[in-house]
Amino acid sequence: METIKTDLLIIGAGSGGLSVAAGASQMGPDVVLLEGHKMGGDCLNYGCVPSKALIASAKSAFAMAHAAPYGVADAAPQVDYAAAKDHVADVIATIEPHDSVERFEGLGVRVIEDYGRFVSETEVETENHRITARRIVIATGSSPFVPPIPGLDQVPYLTNETLWELRERPAHLLIIGGGPIGMEMAQAHRRLGSNVTVIEGAKALGKDDPEMVAIVLDSLRAEGIEIAEDALAQDIRGVAGAIEVETRDGRVFKGSHLLVAVGRKANLDRLNLEAAGIETTKTGIKVDACLKTTNRRVYAIGDAAGGLQFTHVAGYHAGIVIRSALFGLPAKTRTDHIPWATYTQPELAQVGLTEAEARKRHGDRLEVARFEFKGNDRLIAERKTKGLIKVMVVRGKPVGVSIAGHQAGELINLWSLVIANGLKMSAVSNMVSPYPTVGEINKRAAGAYFTPRLFENDTVKKVVRFVQRWLP
Repeated sequence: METIKTDLLIIGAGSGGLSVAAGASQMGPDVVLLEGHKMGGDCLNYGCVPSKALIASAKSAFAMAHAAPYGVADAAPQVDYAAAKDHVADVIATIEPHDSVERFEGLGVRVIEDYGRFVSETEVETENHRITARRIVIATGSSPFVPPIPGLDQVPYLTNETLWELRERPAHLLIIGGGPIGMEMAQAHRRLGSNVTVIEGAKALGKDDPEMVAIVLDSLRAEGIEIAEDALAQDIRGVAGAIEVETRDGRVFKGSHLLVAVGRKANLDRLNLEAAGIETTKTGIKVDACLKTTNRRVYAIGDAAGGLQFTHVAGYHAGIVIRSALFGLPAKTRTDHIPWATYTQPELAQVGLTEAEARKRHGDRLEVARFEFKGNDRLIAERKTKGLIKVMVVRGKPVGVSIAGHQAGELINLWSLVIANGLKMSAVSNMVSPYPTVGEINKRAAGAYFTPRLFENDTVKKVVRFVQRWLP
């Protein structure tokens, strides 16, 4: 067994681990990276990248079938599901070199393609290596959570990890779980020609603002997706091609394929955390605001840290760890500026507090600025006017923004910047957007905040009339 001593050991080569490795390796320390499965982790191989690629195929099919409003004849798309999956594979292959062993070895990182387990507070062992590190970063990500529903283990089912292997289009896809993954894949498969039923035990997209969610769900239902809410699955039966899901209230849903998308669990089982004195919680590894575990030499980032499960959060965590582990600088995480988006059409995006959360926290101090997408000229031109933005404002500063509509995931970027830097609504109002762009929506939302102050204020009107009397 080879013995290795290093400054920094990273366990897991997903987005968070790779970001730490790339940043740290260029600053001088010796870096070792362990990955027992695929470089790039879930995001590249099973999550963000393949799902957005399949969504792109689905958008193309939908556009062909709904071109008449633009003066182009509708055409029934001839969908080749296997070819769409080839497109997905090609997109992954295009990005893979950026996350490859070869690239990181070129940066000076020693990459060991194996799983690791703690054998002491500072040592991790693989099959052929014993690694002692001054600092260790756990970035093992998460995997699909498979709930213990009676009968599930007796029928064939898909998760976001196995869906991409499917080459034949499902005739009728049943999806257990109405979160972002479930709803994105529901719309993509419906647009590619499958019948789709979503079975959600509570409320679909339940973590987002209900008013915004309603805009999205109305659109999905209009496309022919059946969305059953308050439908807790309690029994699953059948065989390949003929699966039934029965819910607690007695409803039975029948389909040809089953996708389980009810959430994710942190990948911790292989690590032997007890040997390193690392405590866990129900959702992941216990960390402080600096992402340090109960072993002060070990950090946990991304999904392994048990918080928000987004690729961009893992990347954000990487920056925190680099400052702390390499430079010894104080660096603490925050979540108020972390956005998220669901890439249905229309899209759904959020940063900071929802309206309900803001009202509970700030009470009468809260003001809500609203602007409907139908007031944006670019979206009128593109016939994508279904949507709404709400900005929750306290003492002139936004504390949360909810958006549902075309390019919501792009629009939310500005508000993350504003909240992260403590900017006021005036900063957005002072911005000049090119005309006509979708981005004008953000400026118009800021304008909606100031309108009652300027145009519905009697004092302002009196001042203006007084000034006008004395101007030459």
